[in-house]
Amino acid sequence: MVNKVIALLAIALPVVVVVGLLSRQIEVTVIRRNVEEVPVVKPNIVLIVADDYGFHDIGYHGSKIKTPTLDKLAGEGVKLEKYYVQPICTPTRSQLMTGRYQIHTGLQHKIIEPDSPNCLPLDEVTLPQKLKEYDYATHMVGKWHLGFYKEACVPNKRGFDSFFGCYCGSEDYYNHLRSQGLDLRDNYNVATEYNNTYSTVLFAEKANAVINAHNKSQSLFLYIPFQAVHSPLEVPASYVEPYKSIYPNDTSRQIYAGMVTCMDEAIGNIIDTLKTTGLYNNTVIIFSTDNGGAVTQGGNNWPLRGWKKTLWEGGIRAVGFVHSPLLPKQVKGTINNELIHISDWFPTIVEGLAQGDINGTKPLDGYNVWPCISSENETSPRKEILHNIDPLTVIHNGTQWENSSFDVRINAALRSGDWKILTGVEGSVGWVVPPAYDIPNIPVVVENQVLFLFNVTADPSEHDDMSGKYPKVVDMMLEKLARYNDTAVPCTYPSPERFADPDLHGGVWGPWR
Repeated sequence: MVNKVIALLAIALPVVVVVGLLSRQIEVTVIRRNVEEVPVVKPNIVLIVADDYGFHDIGYHGSKIKTPTLDKLAGEGVKLEKYYVQPICTPTRSQLMTGRYQIHTGLQHKIIEPDSPNCLPLDEVTLPQKLKEYDYATHMVGKWHLGFYKEACVPNKRGFDSFFGCYCGSEDYYNHLRSQGLDLRDNYNVATEYNNTYSTVLFAEKANAVINAHNKSQSLFLYIPFQAVHSPLEVPASYVEPYKSIYPNDTSRQIYAGMVTCMDEAIGNIIDTLKTTGLYNNTVIIFSTDNGGAVTQGGNNWPLRGWKKTLWEGGIRAVGFVHSPLLPKQVKGTINNELIHISDWFPTIVEGLAQGDINGTKPLDGYNVWPCISSENETSPRKEILHNIDPLTVIHNGTQWENSSFDVRINAALRSGDWKILTGVEGSVGWVVPPAYDIPNIPVVVENQVLFLFNVTADPSEHDDMSGKYPKVVDMMLEKLARYNDTAVPCTYPSPERFADPDLHGGVWGPWR
């Protein structure tokens, strides 16, 4: 009888009371039992990245492209409307994985090409490596694009428990060839059995397999960087058909729109799997694009100026949102206008969601912005963004700014408060009106000017250059650029190596050193 009473008390009473009644041995047993019965699982994190996805090309930005899944997720979550990325693939992904500006990793210039002996520096701590310290299962399905010239560079060696996807970029969506080489891996193994399987559908299926196999007693980090909607323009014909009447004179836009809708459907399938497995209620879903849309490949960034590869807003201001049942009710369905950057996801996920710390990393350039996403009243700790300083891209015939400590012929951009400065840029970059919009193209006539200043809060589409009106602001911004430049590491952009050629490796892209 006494044993039964003790057992009942151990279940019903708080541990403080039980401690007063039981021996130390039984106390430990009870605490263990409670932990087993009510496991504390940190939030699952599903991080989805679209490739070359234009700012205009989502329903809630006014697009005629059908994106019902993304619109619903964003509409029930928090839309990030002052959210920035980098103008091309590798730099964005490097900052996502490290929380550090590309000037601090040597990746200031262009992308890592398939035959380049380069990768995300091996002394950088990556996001999945950090999450593994807090017992997360870490999985990746999709496009890596952070180098693979030696095995130490590939996703399985950079913190991911599993990887299915491509090392390079620009693969054929069906046969998964990049130039003459197959670029599809299942962990370390070459995946040869997926010819004629469309990659957006394939990646969603593989992501669902990860979710279905996941042990719920452990928190999940699932990174899904889609190949979509990067060129080549390819999608099953059924997705193109609805857009032939909307964009009758623009085949590229028709196919691109179909690719967007197919990706939207794939994401919907992933969300359904999260729900059917019971993981959804403890999951935070983050969506981002990696850079602005490629206007020559069907993408559009209206009303922003510029496009992929440029430091104008159309190249770097991104579609982004957070969706989760864990968000407080008061922020669901809201628009967040706080300044947020792709580098912020590292500390936001580690500190804000995993409740960890950033000890052991190199100094981060990102901030934990979870408090400002999950609260109506919190402001972002971020007040400025270094968009880039690329010492290998220089307009040599540009005119210097008098008494400046920064060479304005160098391609660079910085956002600080309301102000944005661009240097070493071509002013002829303009605005591309979406097809089927009855709006005349806006002419741009700028000669021999490489420096521009905008108040991007008042003028987010960068129409009115203020450099002549506010020279003291220009001086202040150039001083900031000079200080950032003083912290930069040398740019790493090695020459391609012949031995990377897939013909020398059985027709497959992979580590060659």
